[in-house]
This record gives sequence, structure tokens and C-alpha cells, in this order.
Amino acid sequence: MKEKIEQAIKEALQKANLICEQEIVVEIPSIIENGDYSSNVALKIAKQNNNSPIDIANVIKKNISLKEIIKIEIKNPGFLNFFVDKEYLFKNISQVLEEKENYGSNAIGKNKKINLEFVSANPTGIIHLGNARGGAYGDSLARILKFSGYEVNKEYYVNDSGNQVHNLGLSLKSRYLELCDVKSDMPKDGYFGDDIIKLANNLYEENNNNLINKEASFFEEYAIKELLAHIIADLKEYNINYDTVTSEKEIRNTNYISETLSFYEENKYVYQKDGATWFKGTMFGAPRDFVLIKSDKSYTYVLPDIAHHLKTLSNNYDKLINVLGADHHGYVPVIKSTLKALGVDLNKIDIKLLQLVKLVKDGQEYKMSKRSGTSVTLKELIDEVGVNATRYFFASRSLDTQMDFDIDLAKKQSNENPVYYVCYAYARISSVLREKSDNISLNLNYENIKKNNVYKLLEKIYNFPDVVKNAAVKELPHLITNYCYELANLFHIYYSNYRIITDNEIETAENLNLIKAVRITLGNALNLIGVDPPEKM
Repeated sequence: MKEKIEQAIKEALQKANLICEQEIVVEIPSIIENGDYSSNVALKIAKQNNNSPIDIANVIKKNISLKEIIKIEIKNPGFLNFFVDKEYLFKNISQVLEEKENYGSNAIGKNKKINLEFVSANPTGIIHLGNARGGAYGDSLARILKFSGYEVNKEYYVNDSGNQVHNLGLSLKSRYLELCDVKSDMPKDGYFGDDIIKLANNLYEENNNNLINKEASFFEEYAIKELLAHIIADLKEYNINYDTVTSEKEIRNTNYISETLSFYEENKYVYQKDGATWFKGTMFGAPRDFVLIKSDKSYTYVLPDIAHHLKTLSNNYDKLINVLGADHHGYVPVIKSTLKALGVDLNKIDIKLLQLVKLVKDGQEYKMSKRSGTSVTLKELIDEVGVNATRYFFASRSLDTQMDFDIDLAKKQSNENPVYYVCYAYARISSVLREKSDNISLNLNYENIKKNNVYKLLEKIYNFPDVVKNAAVKELPHLITNYCYELANLFHIYYSNYRIITDNEIETAENLNLIKAVRITLGNALNLIGVDPPEKM
């Protein structure tokens, strides 16, 4: 309806030969007396048309033609308030029932390809909470974009090369040698978590002392393989499945690195200092120059990352979205400067930084550190509060805000817990429909249920496609989470005020259609944030 009114205003402006260089915005008023929809377009274009906002509003009103509009009021200093025939809300019930799992989808992303990389935790331990938040965001965004017609590739980039991986191998070898009664010191930046000890125990149980003379590279490969398998399994339980898993080691073996270095050298974008190769980052917007190749001739993380971006862009993606931790703040200008030097359109590169998570239980904060072995893993959190609560809580906040994850609240079986409250609405409807679903009919006029609370509920259902579009365009999954709670709240209010099953068969059938439309819409919305609501609670 908003789009229809926006188009009607546009046509009225053209008919009256009024100039409009601004975007036409139609909103839902916060005060119910101001109608169903409102626009300030007359205020915005009055000056360029050399007329008062009130006069402009009257001209627009005179030239608007839309059958759904039953009244237009003009309020000082020039607002247009639209009152519409609510019959379209009841007609929308049939549309929801017919479209089912497709209700709310759209095609704004048709013929557009997006590569979405998220989590990509270094396989140096089991996955933890910062990555879990990025996972909830990335997977929810992918679902929303796909629901909006985009072709989305979900990618996990495995950092299976470099110093961290080398230290991982040394740490595992040291733990293994201890089991073989061979004295061995852990490396300076080693990994001390229980997961490394478990891997060492597995190796010893399978091989006894037979691996003592194996090089660290053997332990690196074993640790990467086992830990990555654990990570992917945990993410799968978390309702995340990837389309592509990319290896940094494989990226290093492509020609992208050598070709990039040759290009930089030919164009004098690099220089030698203290035996290292430096990139002139300040030439391309970075706050400083930085090293690409260290004095020992090993690559820094930047070169493989450049190659990774170039390889991904070669698949004709319209956009690359990378979801990274807050500690990557300095990384953004670094990688963008190197790509800018190569002529890459930076509008295609979108790097999102997630803020920190503080896990709270029994009023105490849990600390998180892979190396100390005191961290709480994603698996432990899922086992404690469940997948639904974990996904819902992480998807409920914008990435750019720090958040407290309250375990006690997430476990509450009461309306204080938002995910319980939302899922209870779904289960409540499912319970009714299990008994009465045969009464549903699409040939109803809904005369028996035209009540104030019904209009509010139906407006929320009707607005779902707009919410999806908005979440896709702004790349904000928490808009869907907010919507779930608002829709559930309106249903609970309706359920508390009116009987669903009555002595009037037609009224009962109308109610059943209404609540089934609520369930379909709520189910579709929850699916977009990776929450699988229960049929019973």
C-alpha cells in the first residue's frame, strides 16, 4: 500500500506539472488520528515550486487517484494524511495462505550475485562466541538476501597457513610428546586449550610412540583437519551450512600473489626497507605503509587476502561481504588500499565489523580466550540454552553494538524471554490448528472479525514483505527479529481478547484463516533468522 500511495503521489505531481527532485516518502503515522499513511512531500518540494506547502498539498490531493484511498486530510504545515479502505488487509489473508513459505519474498536482488564470507575462524581451536555472533548475522543475512532474489554464496575461508598454524602444529606435537614421556616445551605463543590436549590423546591412542619423529607439518595438517571438522559440525548444528570452503594454502598456490606483486613492482607501489617489502598504503588511503613480505621472505596475512579477494571477484560477483571481528578495525583500510591500487571497485567490497559479546551467567561474566583454555564454546552455549535462543539473541542486535548475552534470560520458560514469547505464539497457533485445520476456507469475507485488534494484526502481516525488503537493502537482520516479536505480541493480545473457536462456524473459519496467516508469516520470519519454532511447548 505504501508503494501504491507513493506511485499515486508521483502521478499526481506529474499531472499537476510540479517539480519533485526529492524521494517521495510515505510513512505510517505514530498517531492513529493522522490516518493510515502520511507523507511530507508537499513540505519538501514547496520551495522549488515557489508555492506554500499547504497549496502544494491541496494540488496533490486534487490530482490523486487511487481507489483504496477513502479520505485525504491536509494538516499544517502541509502534511498529507491518507485514510484507506482496510478491505485489502483481509484480501491479503488469502494471499498468505496461497503463497505459504514464499510469502514475504521479493525479487529486488534478481540477477545480482553476492559472496558472503562469515565466521572464517582460524582452525586453531573450537569455535567460540565472537564467531557465533558473526555466524548468526552472516547466515541470517544470507537467508534474507536469498529470500529477496539474490544469488548468494556462503563462504568459509580457512586460514590454514602462516605462523598461527605453525604454532598450532608445535603445540599439538608438544602435547603428544608429553604423552610419550618425551620432554617438550610448548611454543611461546602456543595453544593451551583442552581441544589440543584431546587431539594429542587421540593421536597417542591410535599411534602410541610411532609419531615421535614426525615433523611439525604433520601435526599442523592433522590439527587443521580435525579442528575444522569440529567447527563445521558445530556450525551445522547452529543451522549454518556453507556453499564454499576456501583454503588459504590453496590460494597461496595460485598465480594471484605473483601477478599482484609484479603489478605493484612495475607501478612502484612497493619498496624495500630493512630487508622487507613494503606497500605504499598512504598512496591509496591507508593511514600508513605496511609490510607485504617480511625480511625472512615469508608473506604477511595481507598478500593471501588480496589473492583471495581477486579470486572471488573473478567469479563475477556484484558484491563481496566480509563479516569480521572488532579487532580487524585496522585491517579494513589495509586491504582496501591494496585492492584500490589494483583498480578494484571498492563499492563491491563491504567489510562489516561485529562488536564484542559479553557472556553473563549467574551475574558473572565468562572470559573468552582460545589459548588459555578458559573460553566458552559455541557448542557449550547451544547445549546450555538451545539453538533457537542462541540464534535469536545474536540476531536481535545490530552488529555495531556491544551486547551482553544473558544465559539465565535465554533459558527462562516465561514471557520475559523474547524467543520463548515468540515461539509460544507459533506453538499456540499450531495447537489450535491441529484440532480445527479442516475448517479453513478461502471463500470468506471476514465480516465477523472486523475488530480493532484484527486490523493491527493484519497490518503487521501485510507489512512483512516491506520489512524483508528493508532488511535486505540495509543488510540488517535484527529488523526481522524485531518484527517477529511485534507480530507475536499482536497475536497474543488478540488471542487474549477474542475466542478463536466460537459457536458461529463462519466466524470460527475466519479466525482460523487469520491465525494460520499469522503462523505462516511468523514461521517465514523466524526461518530468516535461523530459528526453527516448535509445534508444541
